[in-house]
Amino acid sequence: MIIIGIDPVLLKIGGFELRWYAVMVVLAIVAVIFTASREARRVGMSPQVIYSVALWAVLAGIIGSRLFHIIDEWDYYIANPRQIIGFEGQTIYGAVLGAMVGALIYSWVNKLSFWQLSDVIAPGAVLGQAIGRVGCIINGCCYGLPTSLPWAVTYTHPGSYAPLGVAMHPAVVYQLIWNLLVFAILWKLRGRLKPEGCLLLLYLALYSVGDFGIRFFRESTPFLFGLPQAQVIGLAVLVVTVPWLVIRIRREKAVVSPLEGIKLKEQNQGD
Repeated sequence: MIIIGIDPVLLKIGGFELRWYAVMVVLAIVAVIFTASREARRVGMSPQVIYSVALWAVLAGIIGSRLFHIIDEWDYYIANPRQIIGFEGQTIYGAVLGAMVGALIYSWVNKLSFWQLSDVIAPGAVLGQAIGRVGCIINGCCYGLPTSLPWAVTYTHPGSYAPLGVAMHPAVVYQLIWNLLVFAILWKLRGRLKPEGCLLLLYLALYSVGDFGIRFFRESTPFLFGLPQAQVIGLAVLVVTVPWLVIRIRREKAVVSPLEGIKLKEQNQGD
């Protein structure tokens, strides 16, 4: 059994609190920008584009994350409308989809290829999610179901969001490991998976598969068909991304194969 007794509050001055979670979110954003900037240089894109789109994506991500949480806890916010404006309560899918909308709008306004931009950002995005999960681990949020497994975690600090003294699945650790695995896959395939946009679709599909399974080990509130909101969204993402990914790859092969045949024929004639 693993004991976690870290104070979620890193620094407190008067009424101001700096939580570890906030620090990890900032580090996650820095990691996304750094990784995407490196990728931008590799594909011949100006890193300045990444710095600019980051402002749109972060703002849209915050709005999307909060909006999805409000929808998920609609009954509570209907009864407490004053609590709608705030930052207590976020959702990862809302953040990801909101950031995508922000990047899409930026691409449209500046007449850039959204598919190319999204492929540049995708590896860093899931790496950022992994770093953000470290904040969740310290915070005690997103805690798992009770278990007697030897790698169960137990929170002991009174400032934690998790139930104290209860052995639980380290569900957030599962998600952190899965995010790192997805990052490794995307990093290996960058520049190889064609056409543009396939890396983004693969990122969304792989993340959704892992998140859907891991959430069976987490405490959650039923949203639709007995599933929590995140799993419903994950299924919807899979229904869209997997067929779309297959279609795009097949179309690319259908275009490339005849061209390769023509080139081969021209080479033979030259010989």
